[in-house]
Amino acid sequence: MTDQTLATYSNLSIYSAMAVLTLAMILYAVHLARLMPSKEREPKRELVPVGAEVGAVGTDAGVGIAAGDSASTLTGGAIDCGWGNLVEEAWVEPAGARKAAGMAWMLTLLGTALVVLGVALRAAEVHRWPLGNMYEFAIVGSMFALLVYCGWALRRDLRWLGLFVVTPVLLTLGLAITVWYTDAAELMPSLKSVWLAIHVTVATLSVALFGIGASIALIYLIKDRVPLTGKLGFLRRLPEGPALEKLAYGLHIVAFPLWTFTLIAGAIWARQAWGAYWNWDPKEVWTFVIWAVYAAYLHARATTGVSRRAATWIAVAGFACIIINYAVVNMWFVGQHSYSGIS
Repeated sequence: MTDQTLATYSNLSIYSAMAVLTLAMILYAVHLARLMPSKEREPKRELVPVGAEVGAVGTDAGVGIAAGDSASTLTGGAIDCGWGNLVEEAWVEPAGARKAAGMAWMLTLLGTALVVLGVALRAAEVHRWPLGNMYEFAIVGSMFALLVYCGWALRRDLRWLGLFVVTPVLLTLGLAITVWYTDAAELMPSLKSVWLAIHVTVATLSVALFGIGASIALIYLIKDRVPLTGKLGFLRRLPEGPALEKLAYGLHIVAFPLWTFTLIAGAIWARQAWGAYWNWDPKEVWTFVIWAVYAAYLHARATTGVSRRAATWIAVAGFACIIINYAVVNMWFVGQHSYSGIS
């Protein structure tokens, strides 16, 4: 099979993945839309005294809560705050929402497989690790984001997160195939090193983790402040604010050491390629800026007196720096890292 044929099949795989992921995005949106509270689906509420048995209180909907279950065991969000507690009956996910999420999940798996195939075919075409320019970085980063989401979703219910992962991936793939696309070309001499596979792969994986963490962080910030009514009513069915913040923090805890390794490995590679560990190259500077911002986030997160919301904004600022580093520095700043491949 010729390199030109491999390139054609690789591009076809990416285009096919975009079509499949578009359908998945729509179905994830349908899933969230059908979680929207309505007058017909609003949970019934009853006033019960503290310590009263739920079975002793009559309900209209016939949810089937066994007598003897206390108010605090309800999955609908019972609050133990004194006489006259508001107790919600267990909320049941609509069948339409479950069906849409199930189809979206299967399409996500298919789209992920197609992106992996596109990356593998690109690697076969260029006869090297496919991380030599912005196009390759974008498709590999999208692959990692999808693989992380799919792997994580096999361990816990993350259907609510699908829209917020697939949509940025689609945007990235769209920019990659239309704006950043670069035909296969010979690598610059300084890139012909085993550090290409090590340094850039770890950087790409950490960016994927930071991206998913940023999505969850933004959901948390919105849910924590915006009234959950009208078109944002579906947010009431997502995990509670503290749980969202904890998920985002966990992802950053994993990604930060990877980015630290990226910074160190880059310095080692620079010493081999250019004779110095640090050259004040724009890319090097921005890599350190990103590291410093995320270090500030983790420090703020562990500091008494700094609110979780304020710390989360620092994490969002960190991902904004990643976008600047990739979409601005790569294209407009001239330096030793001018490898975008875009003329």
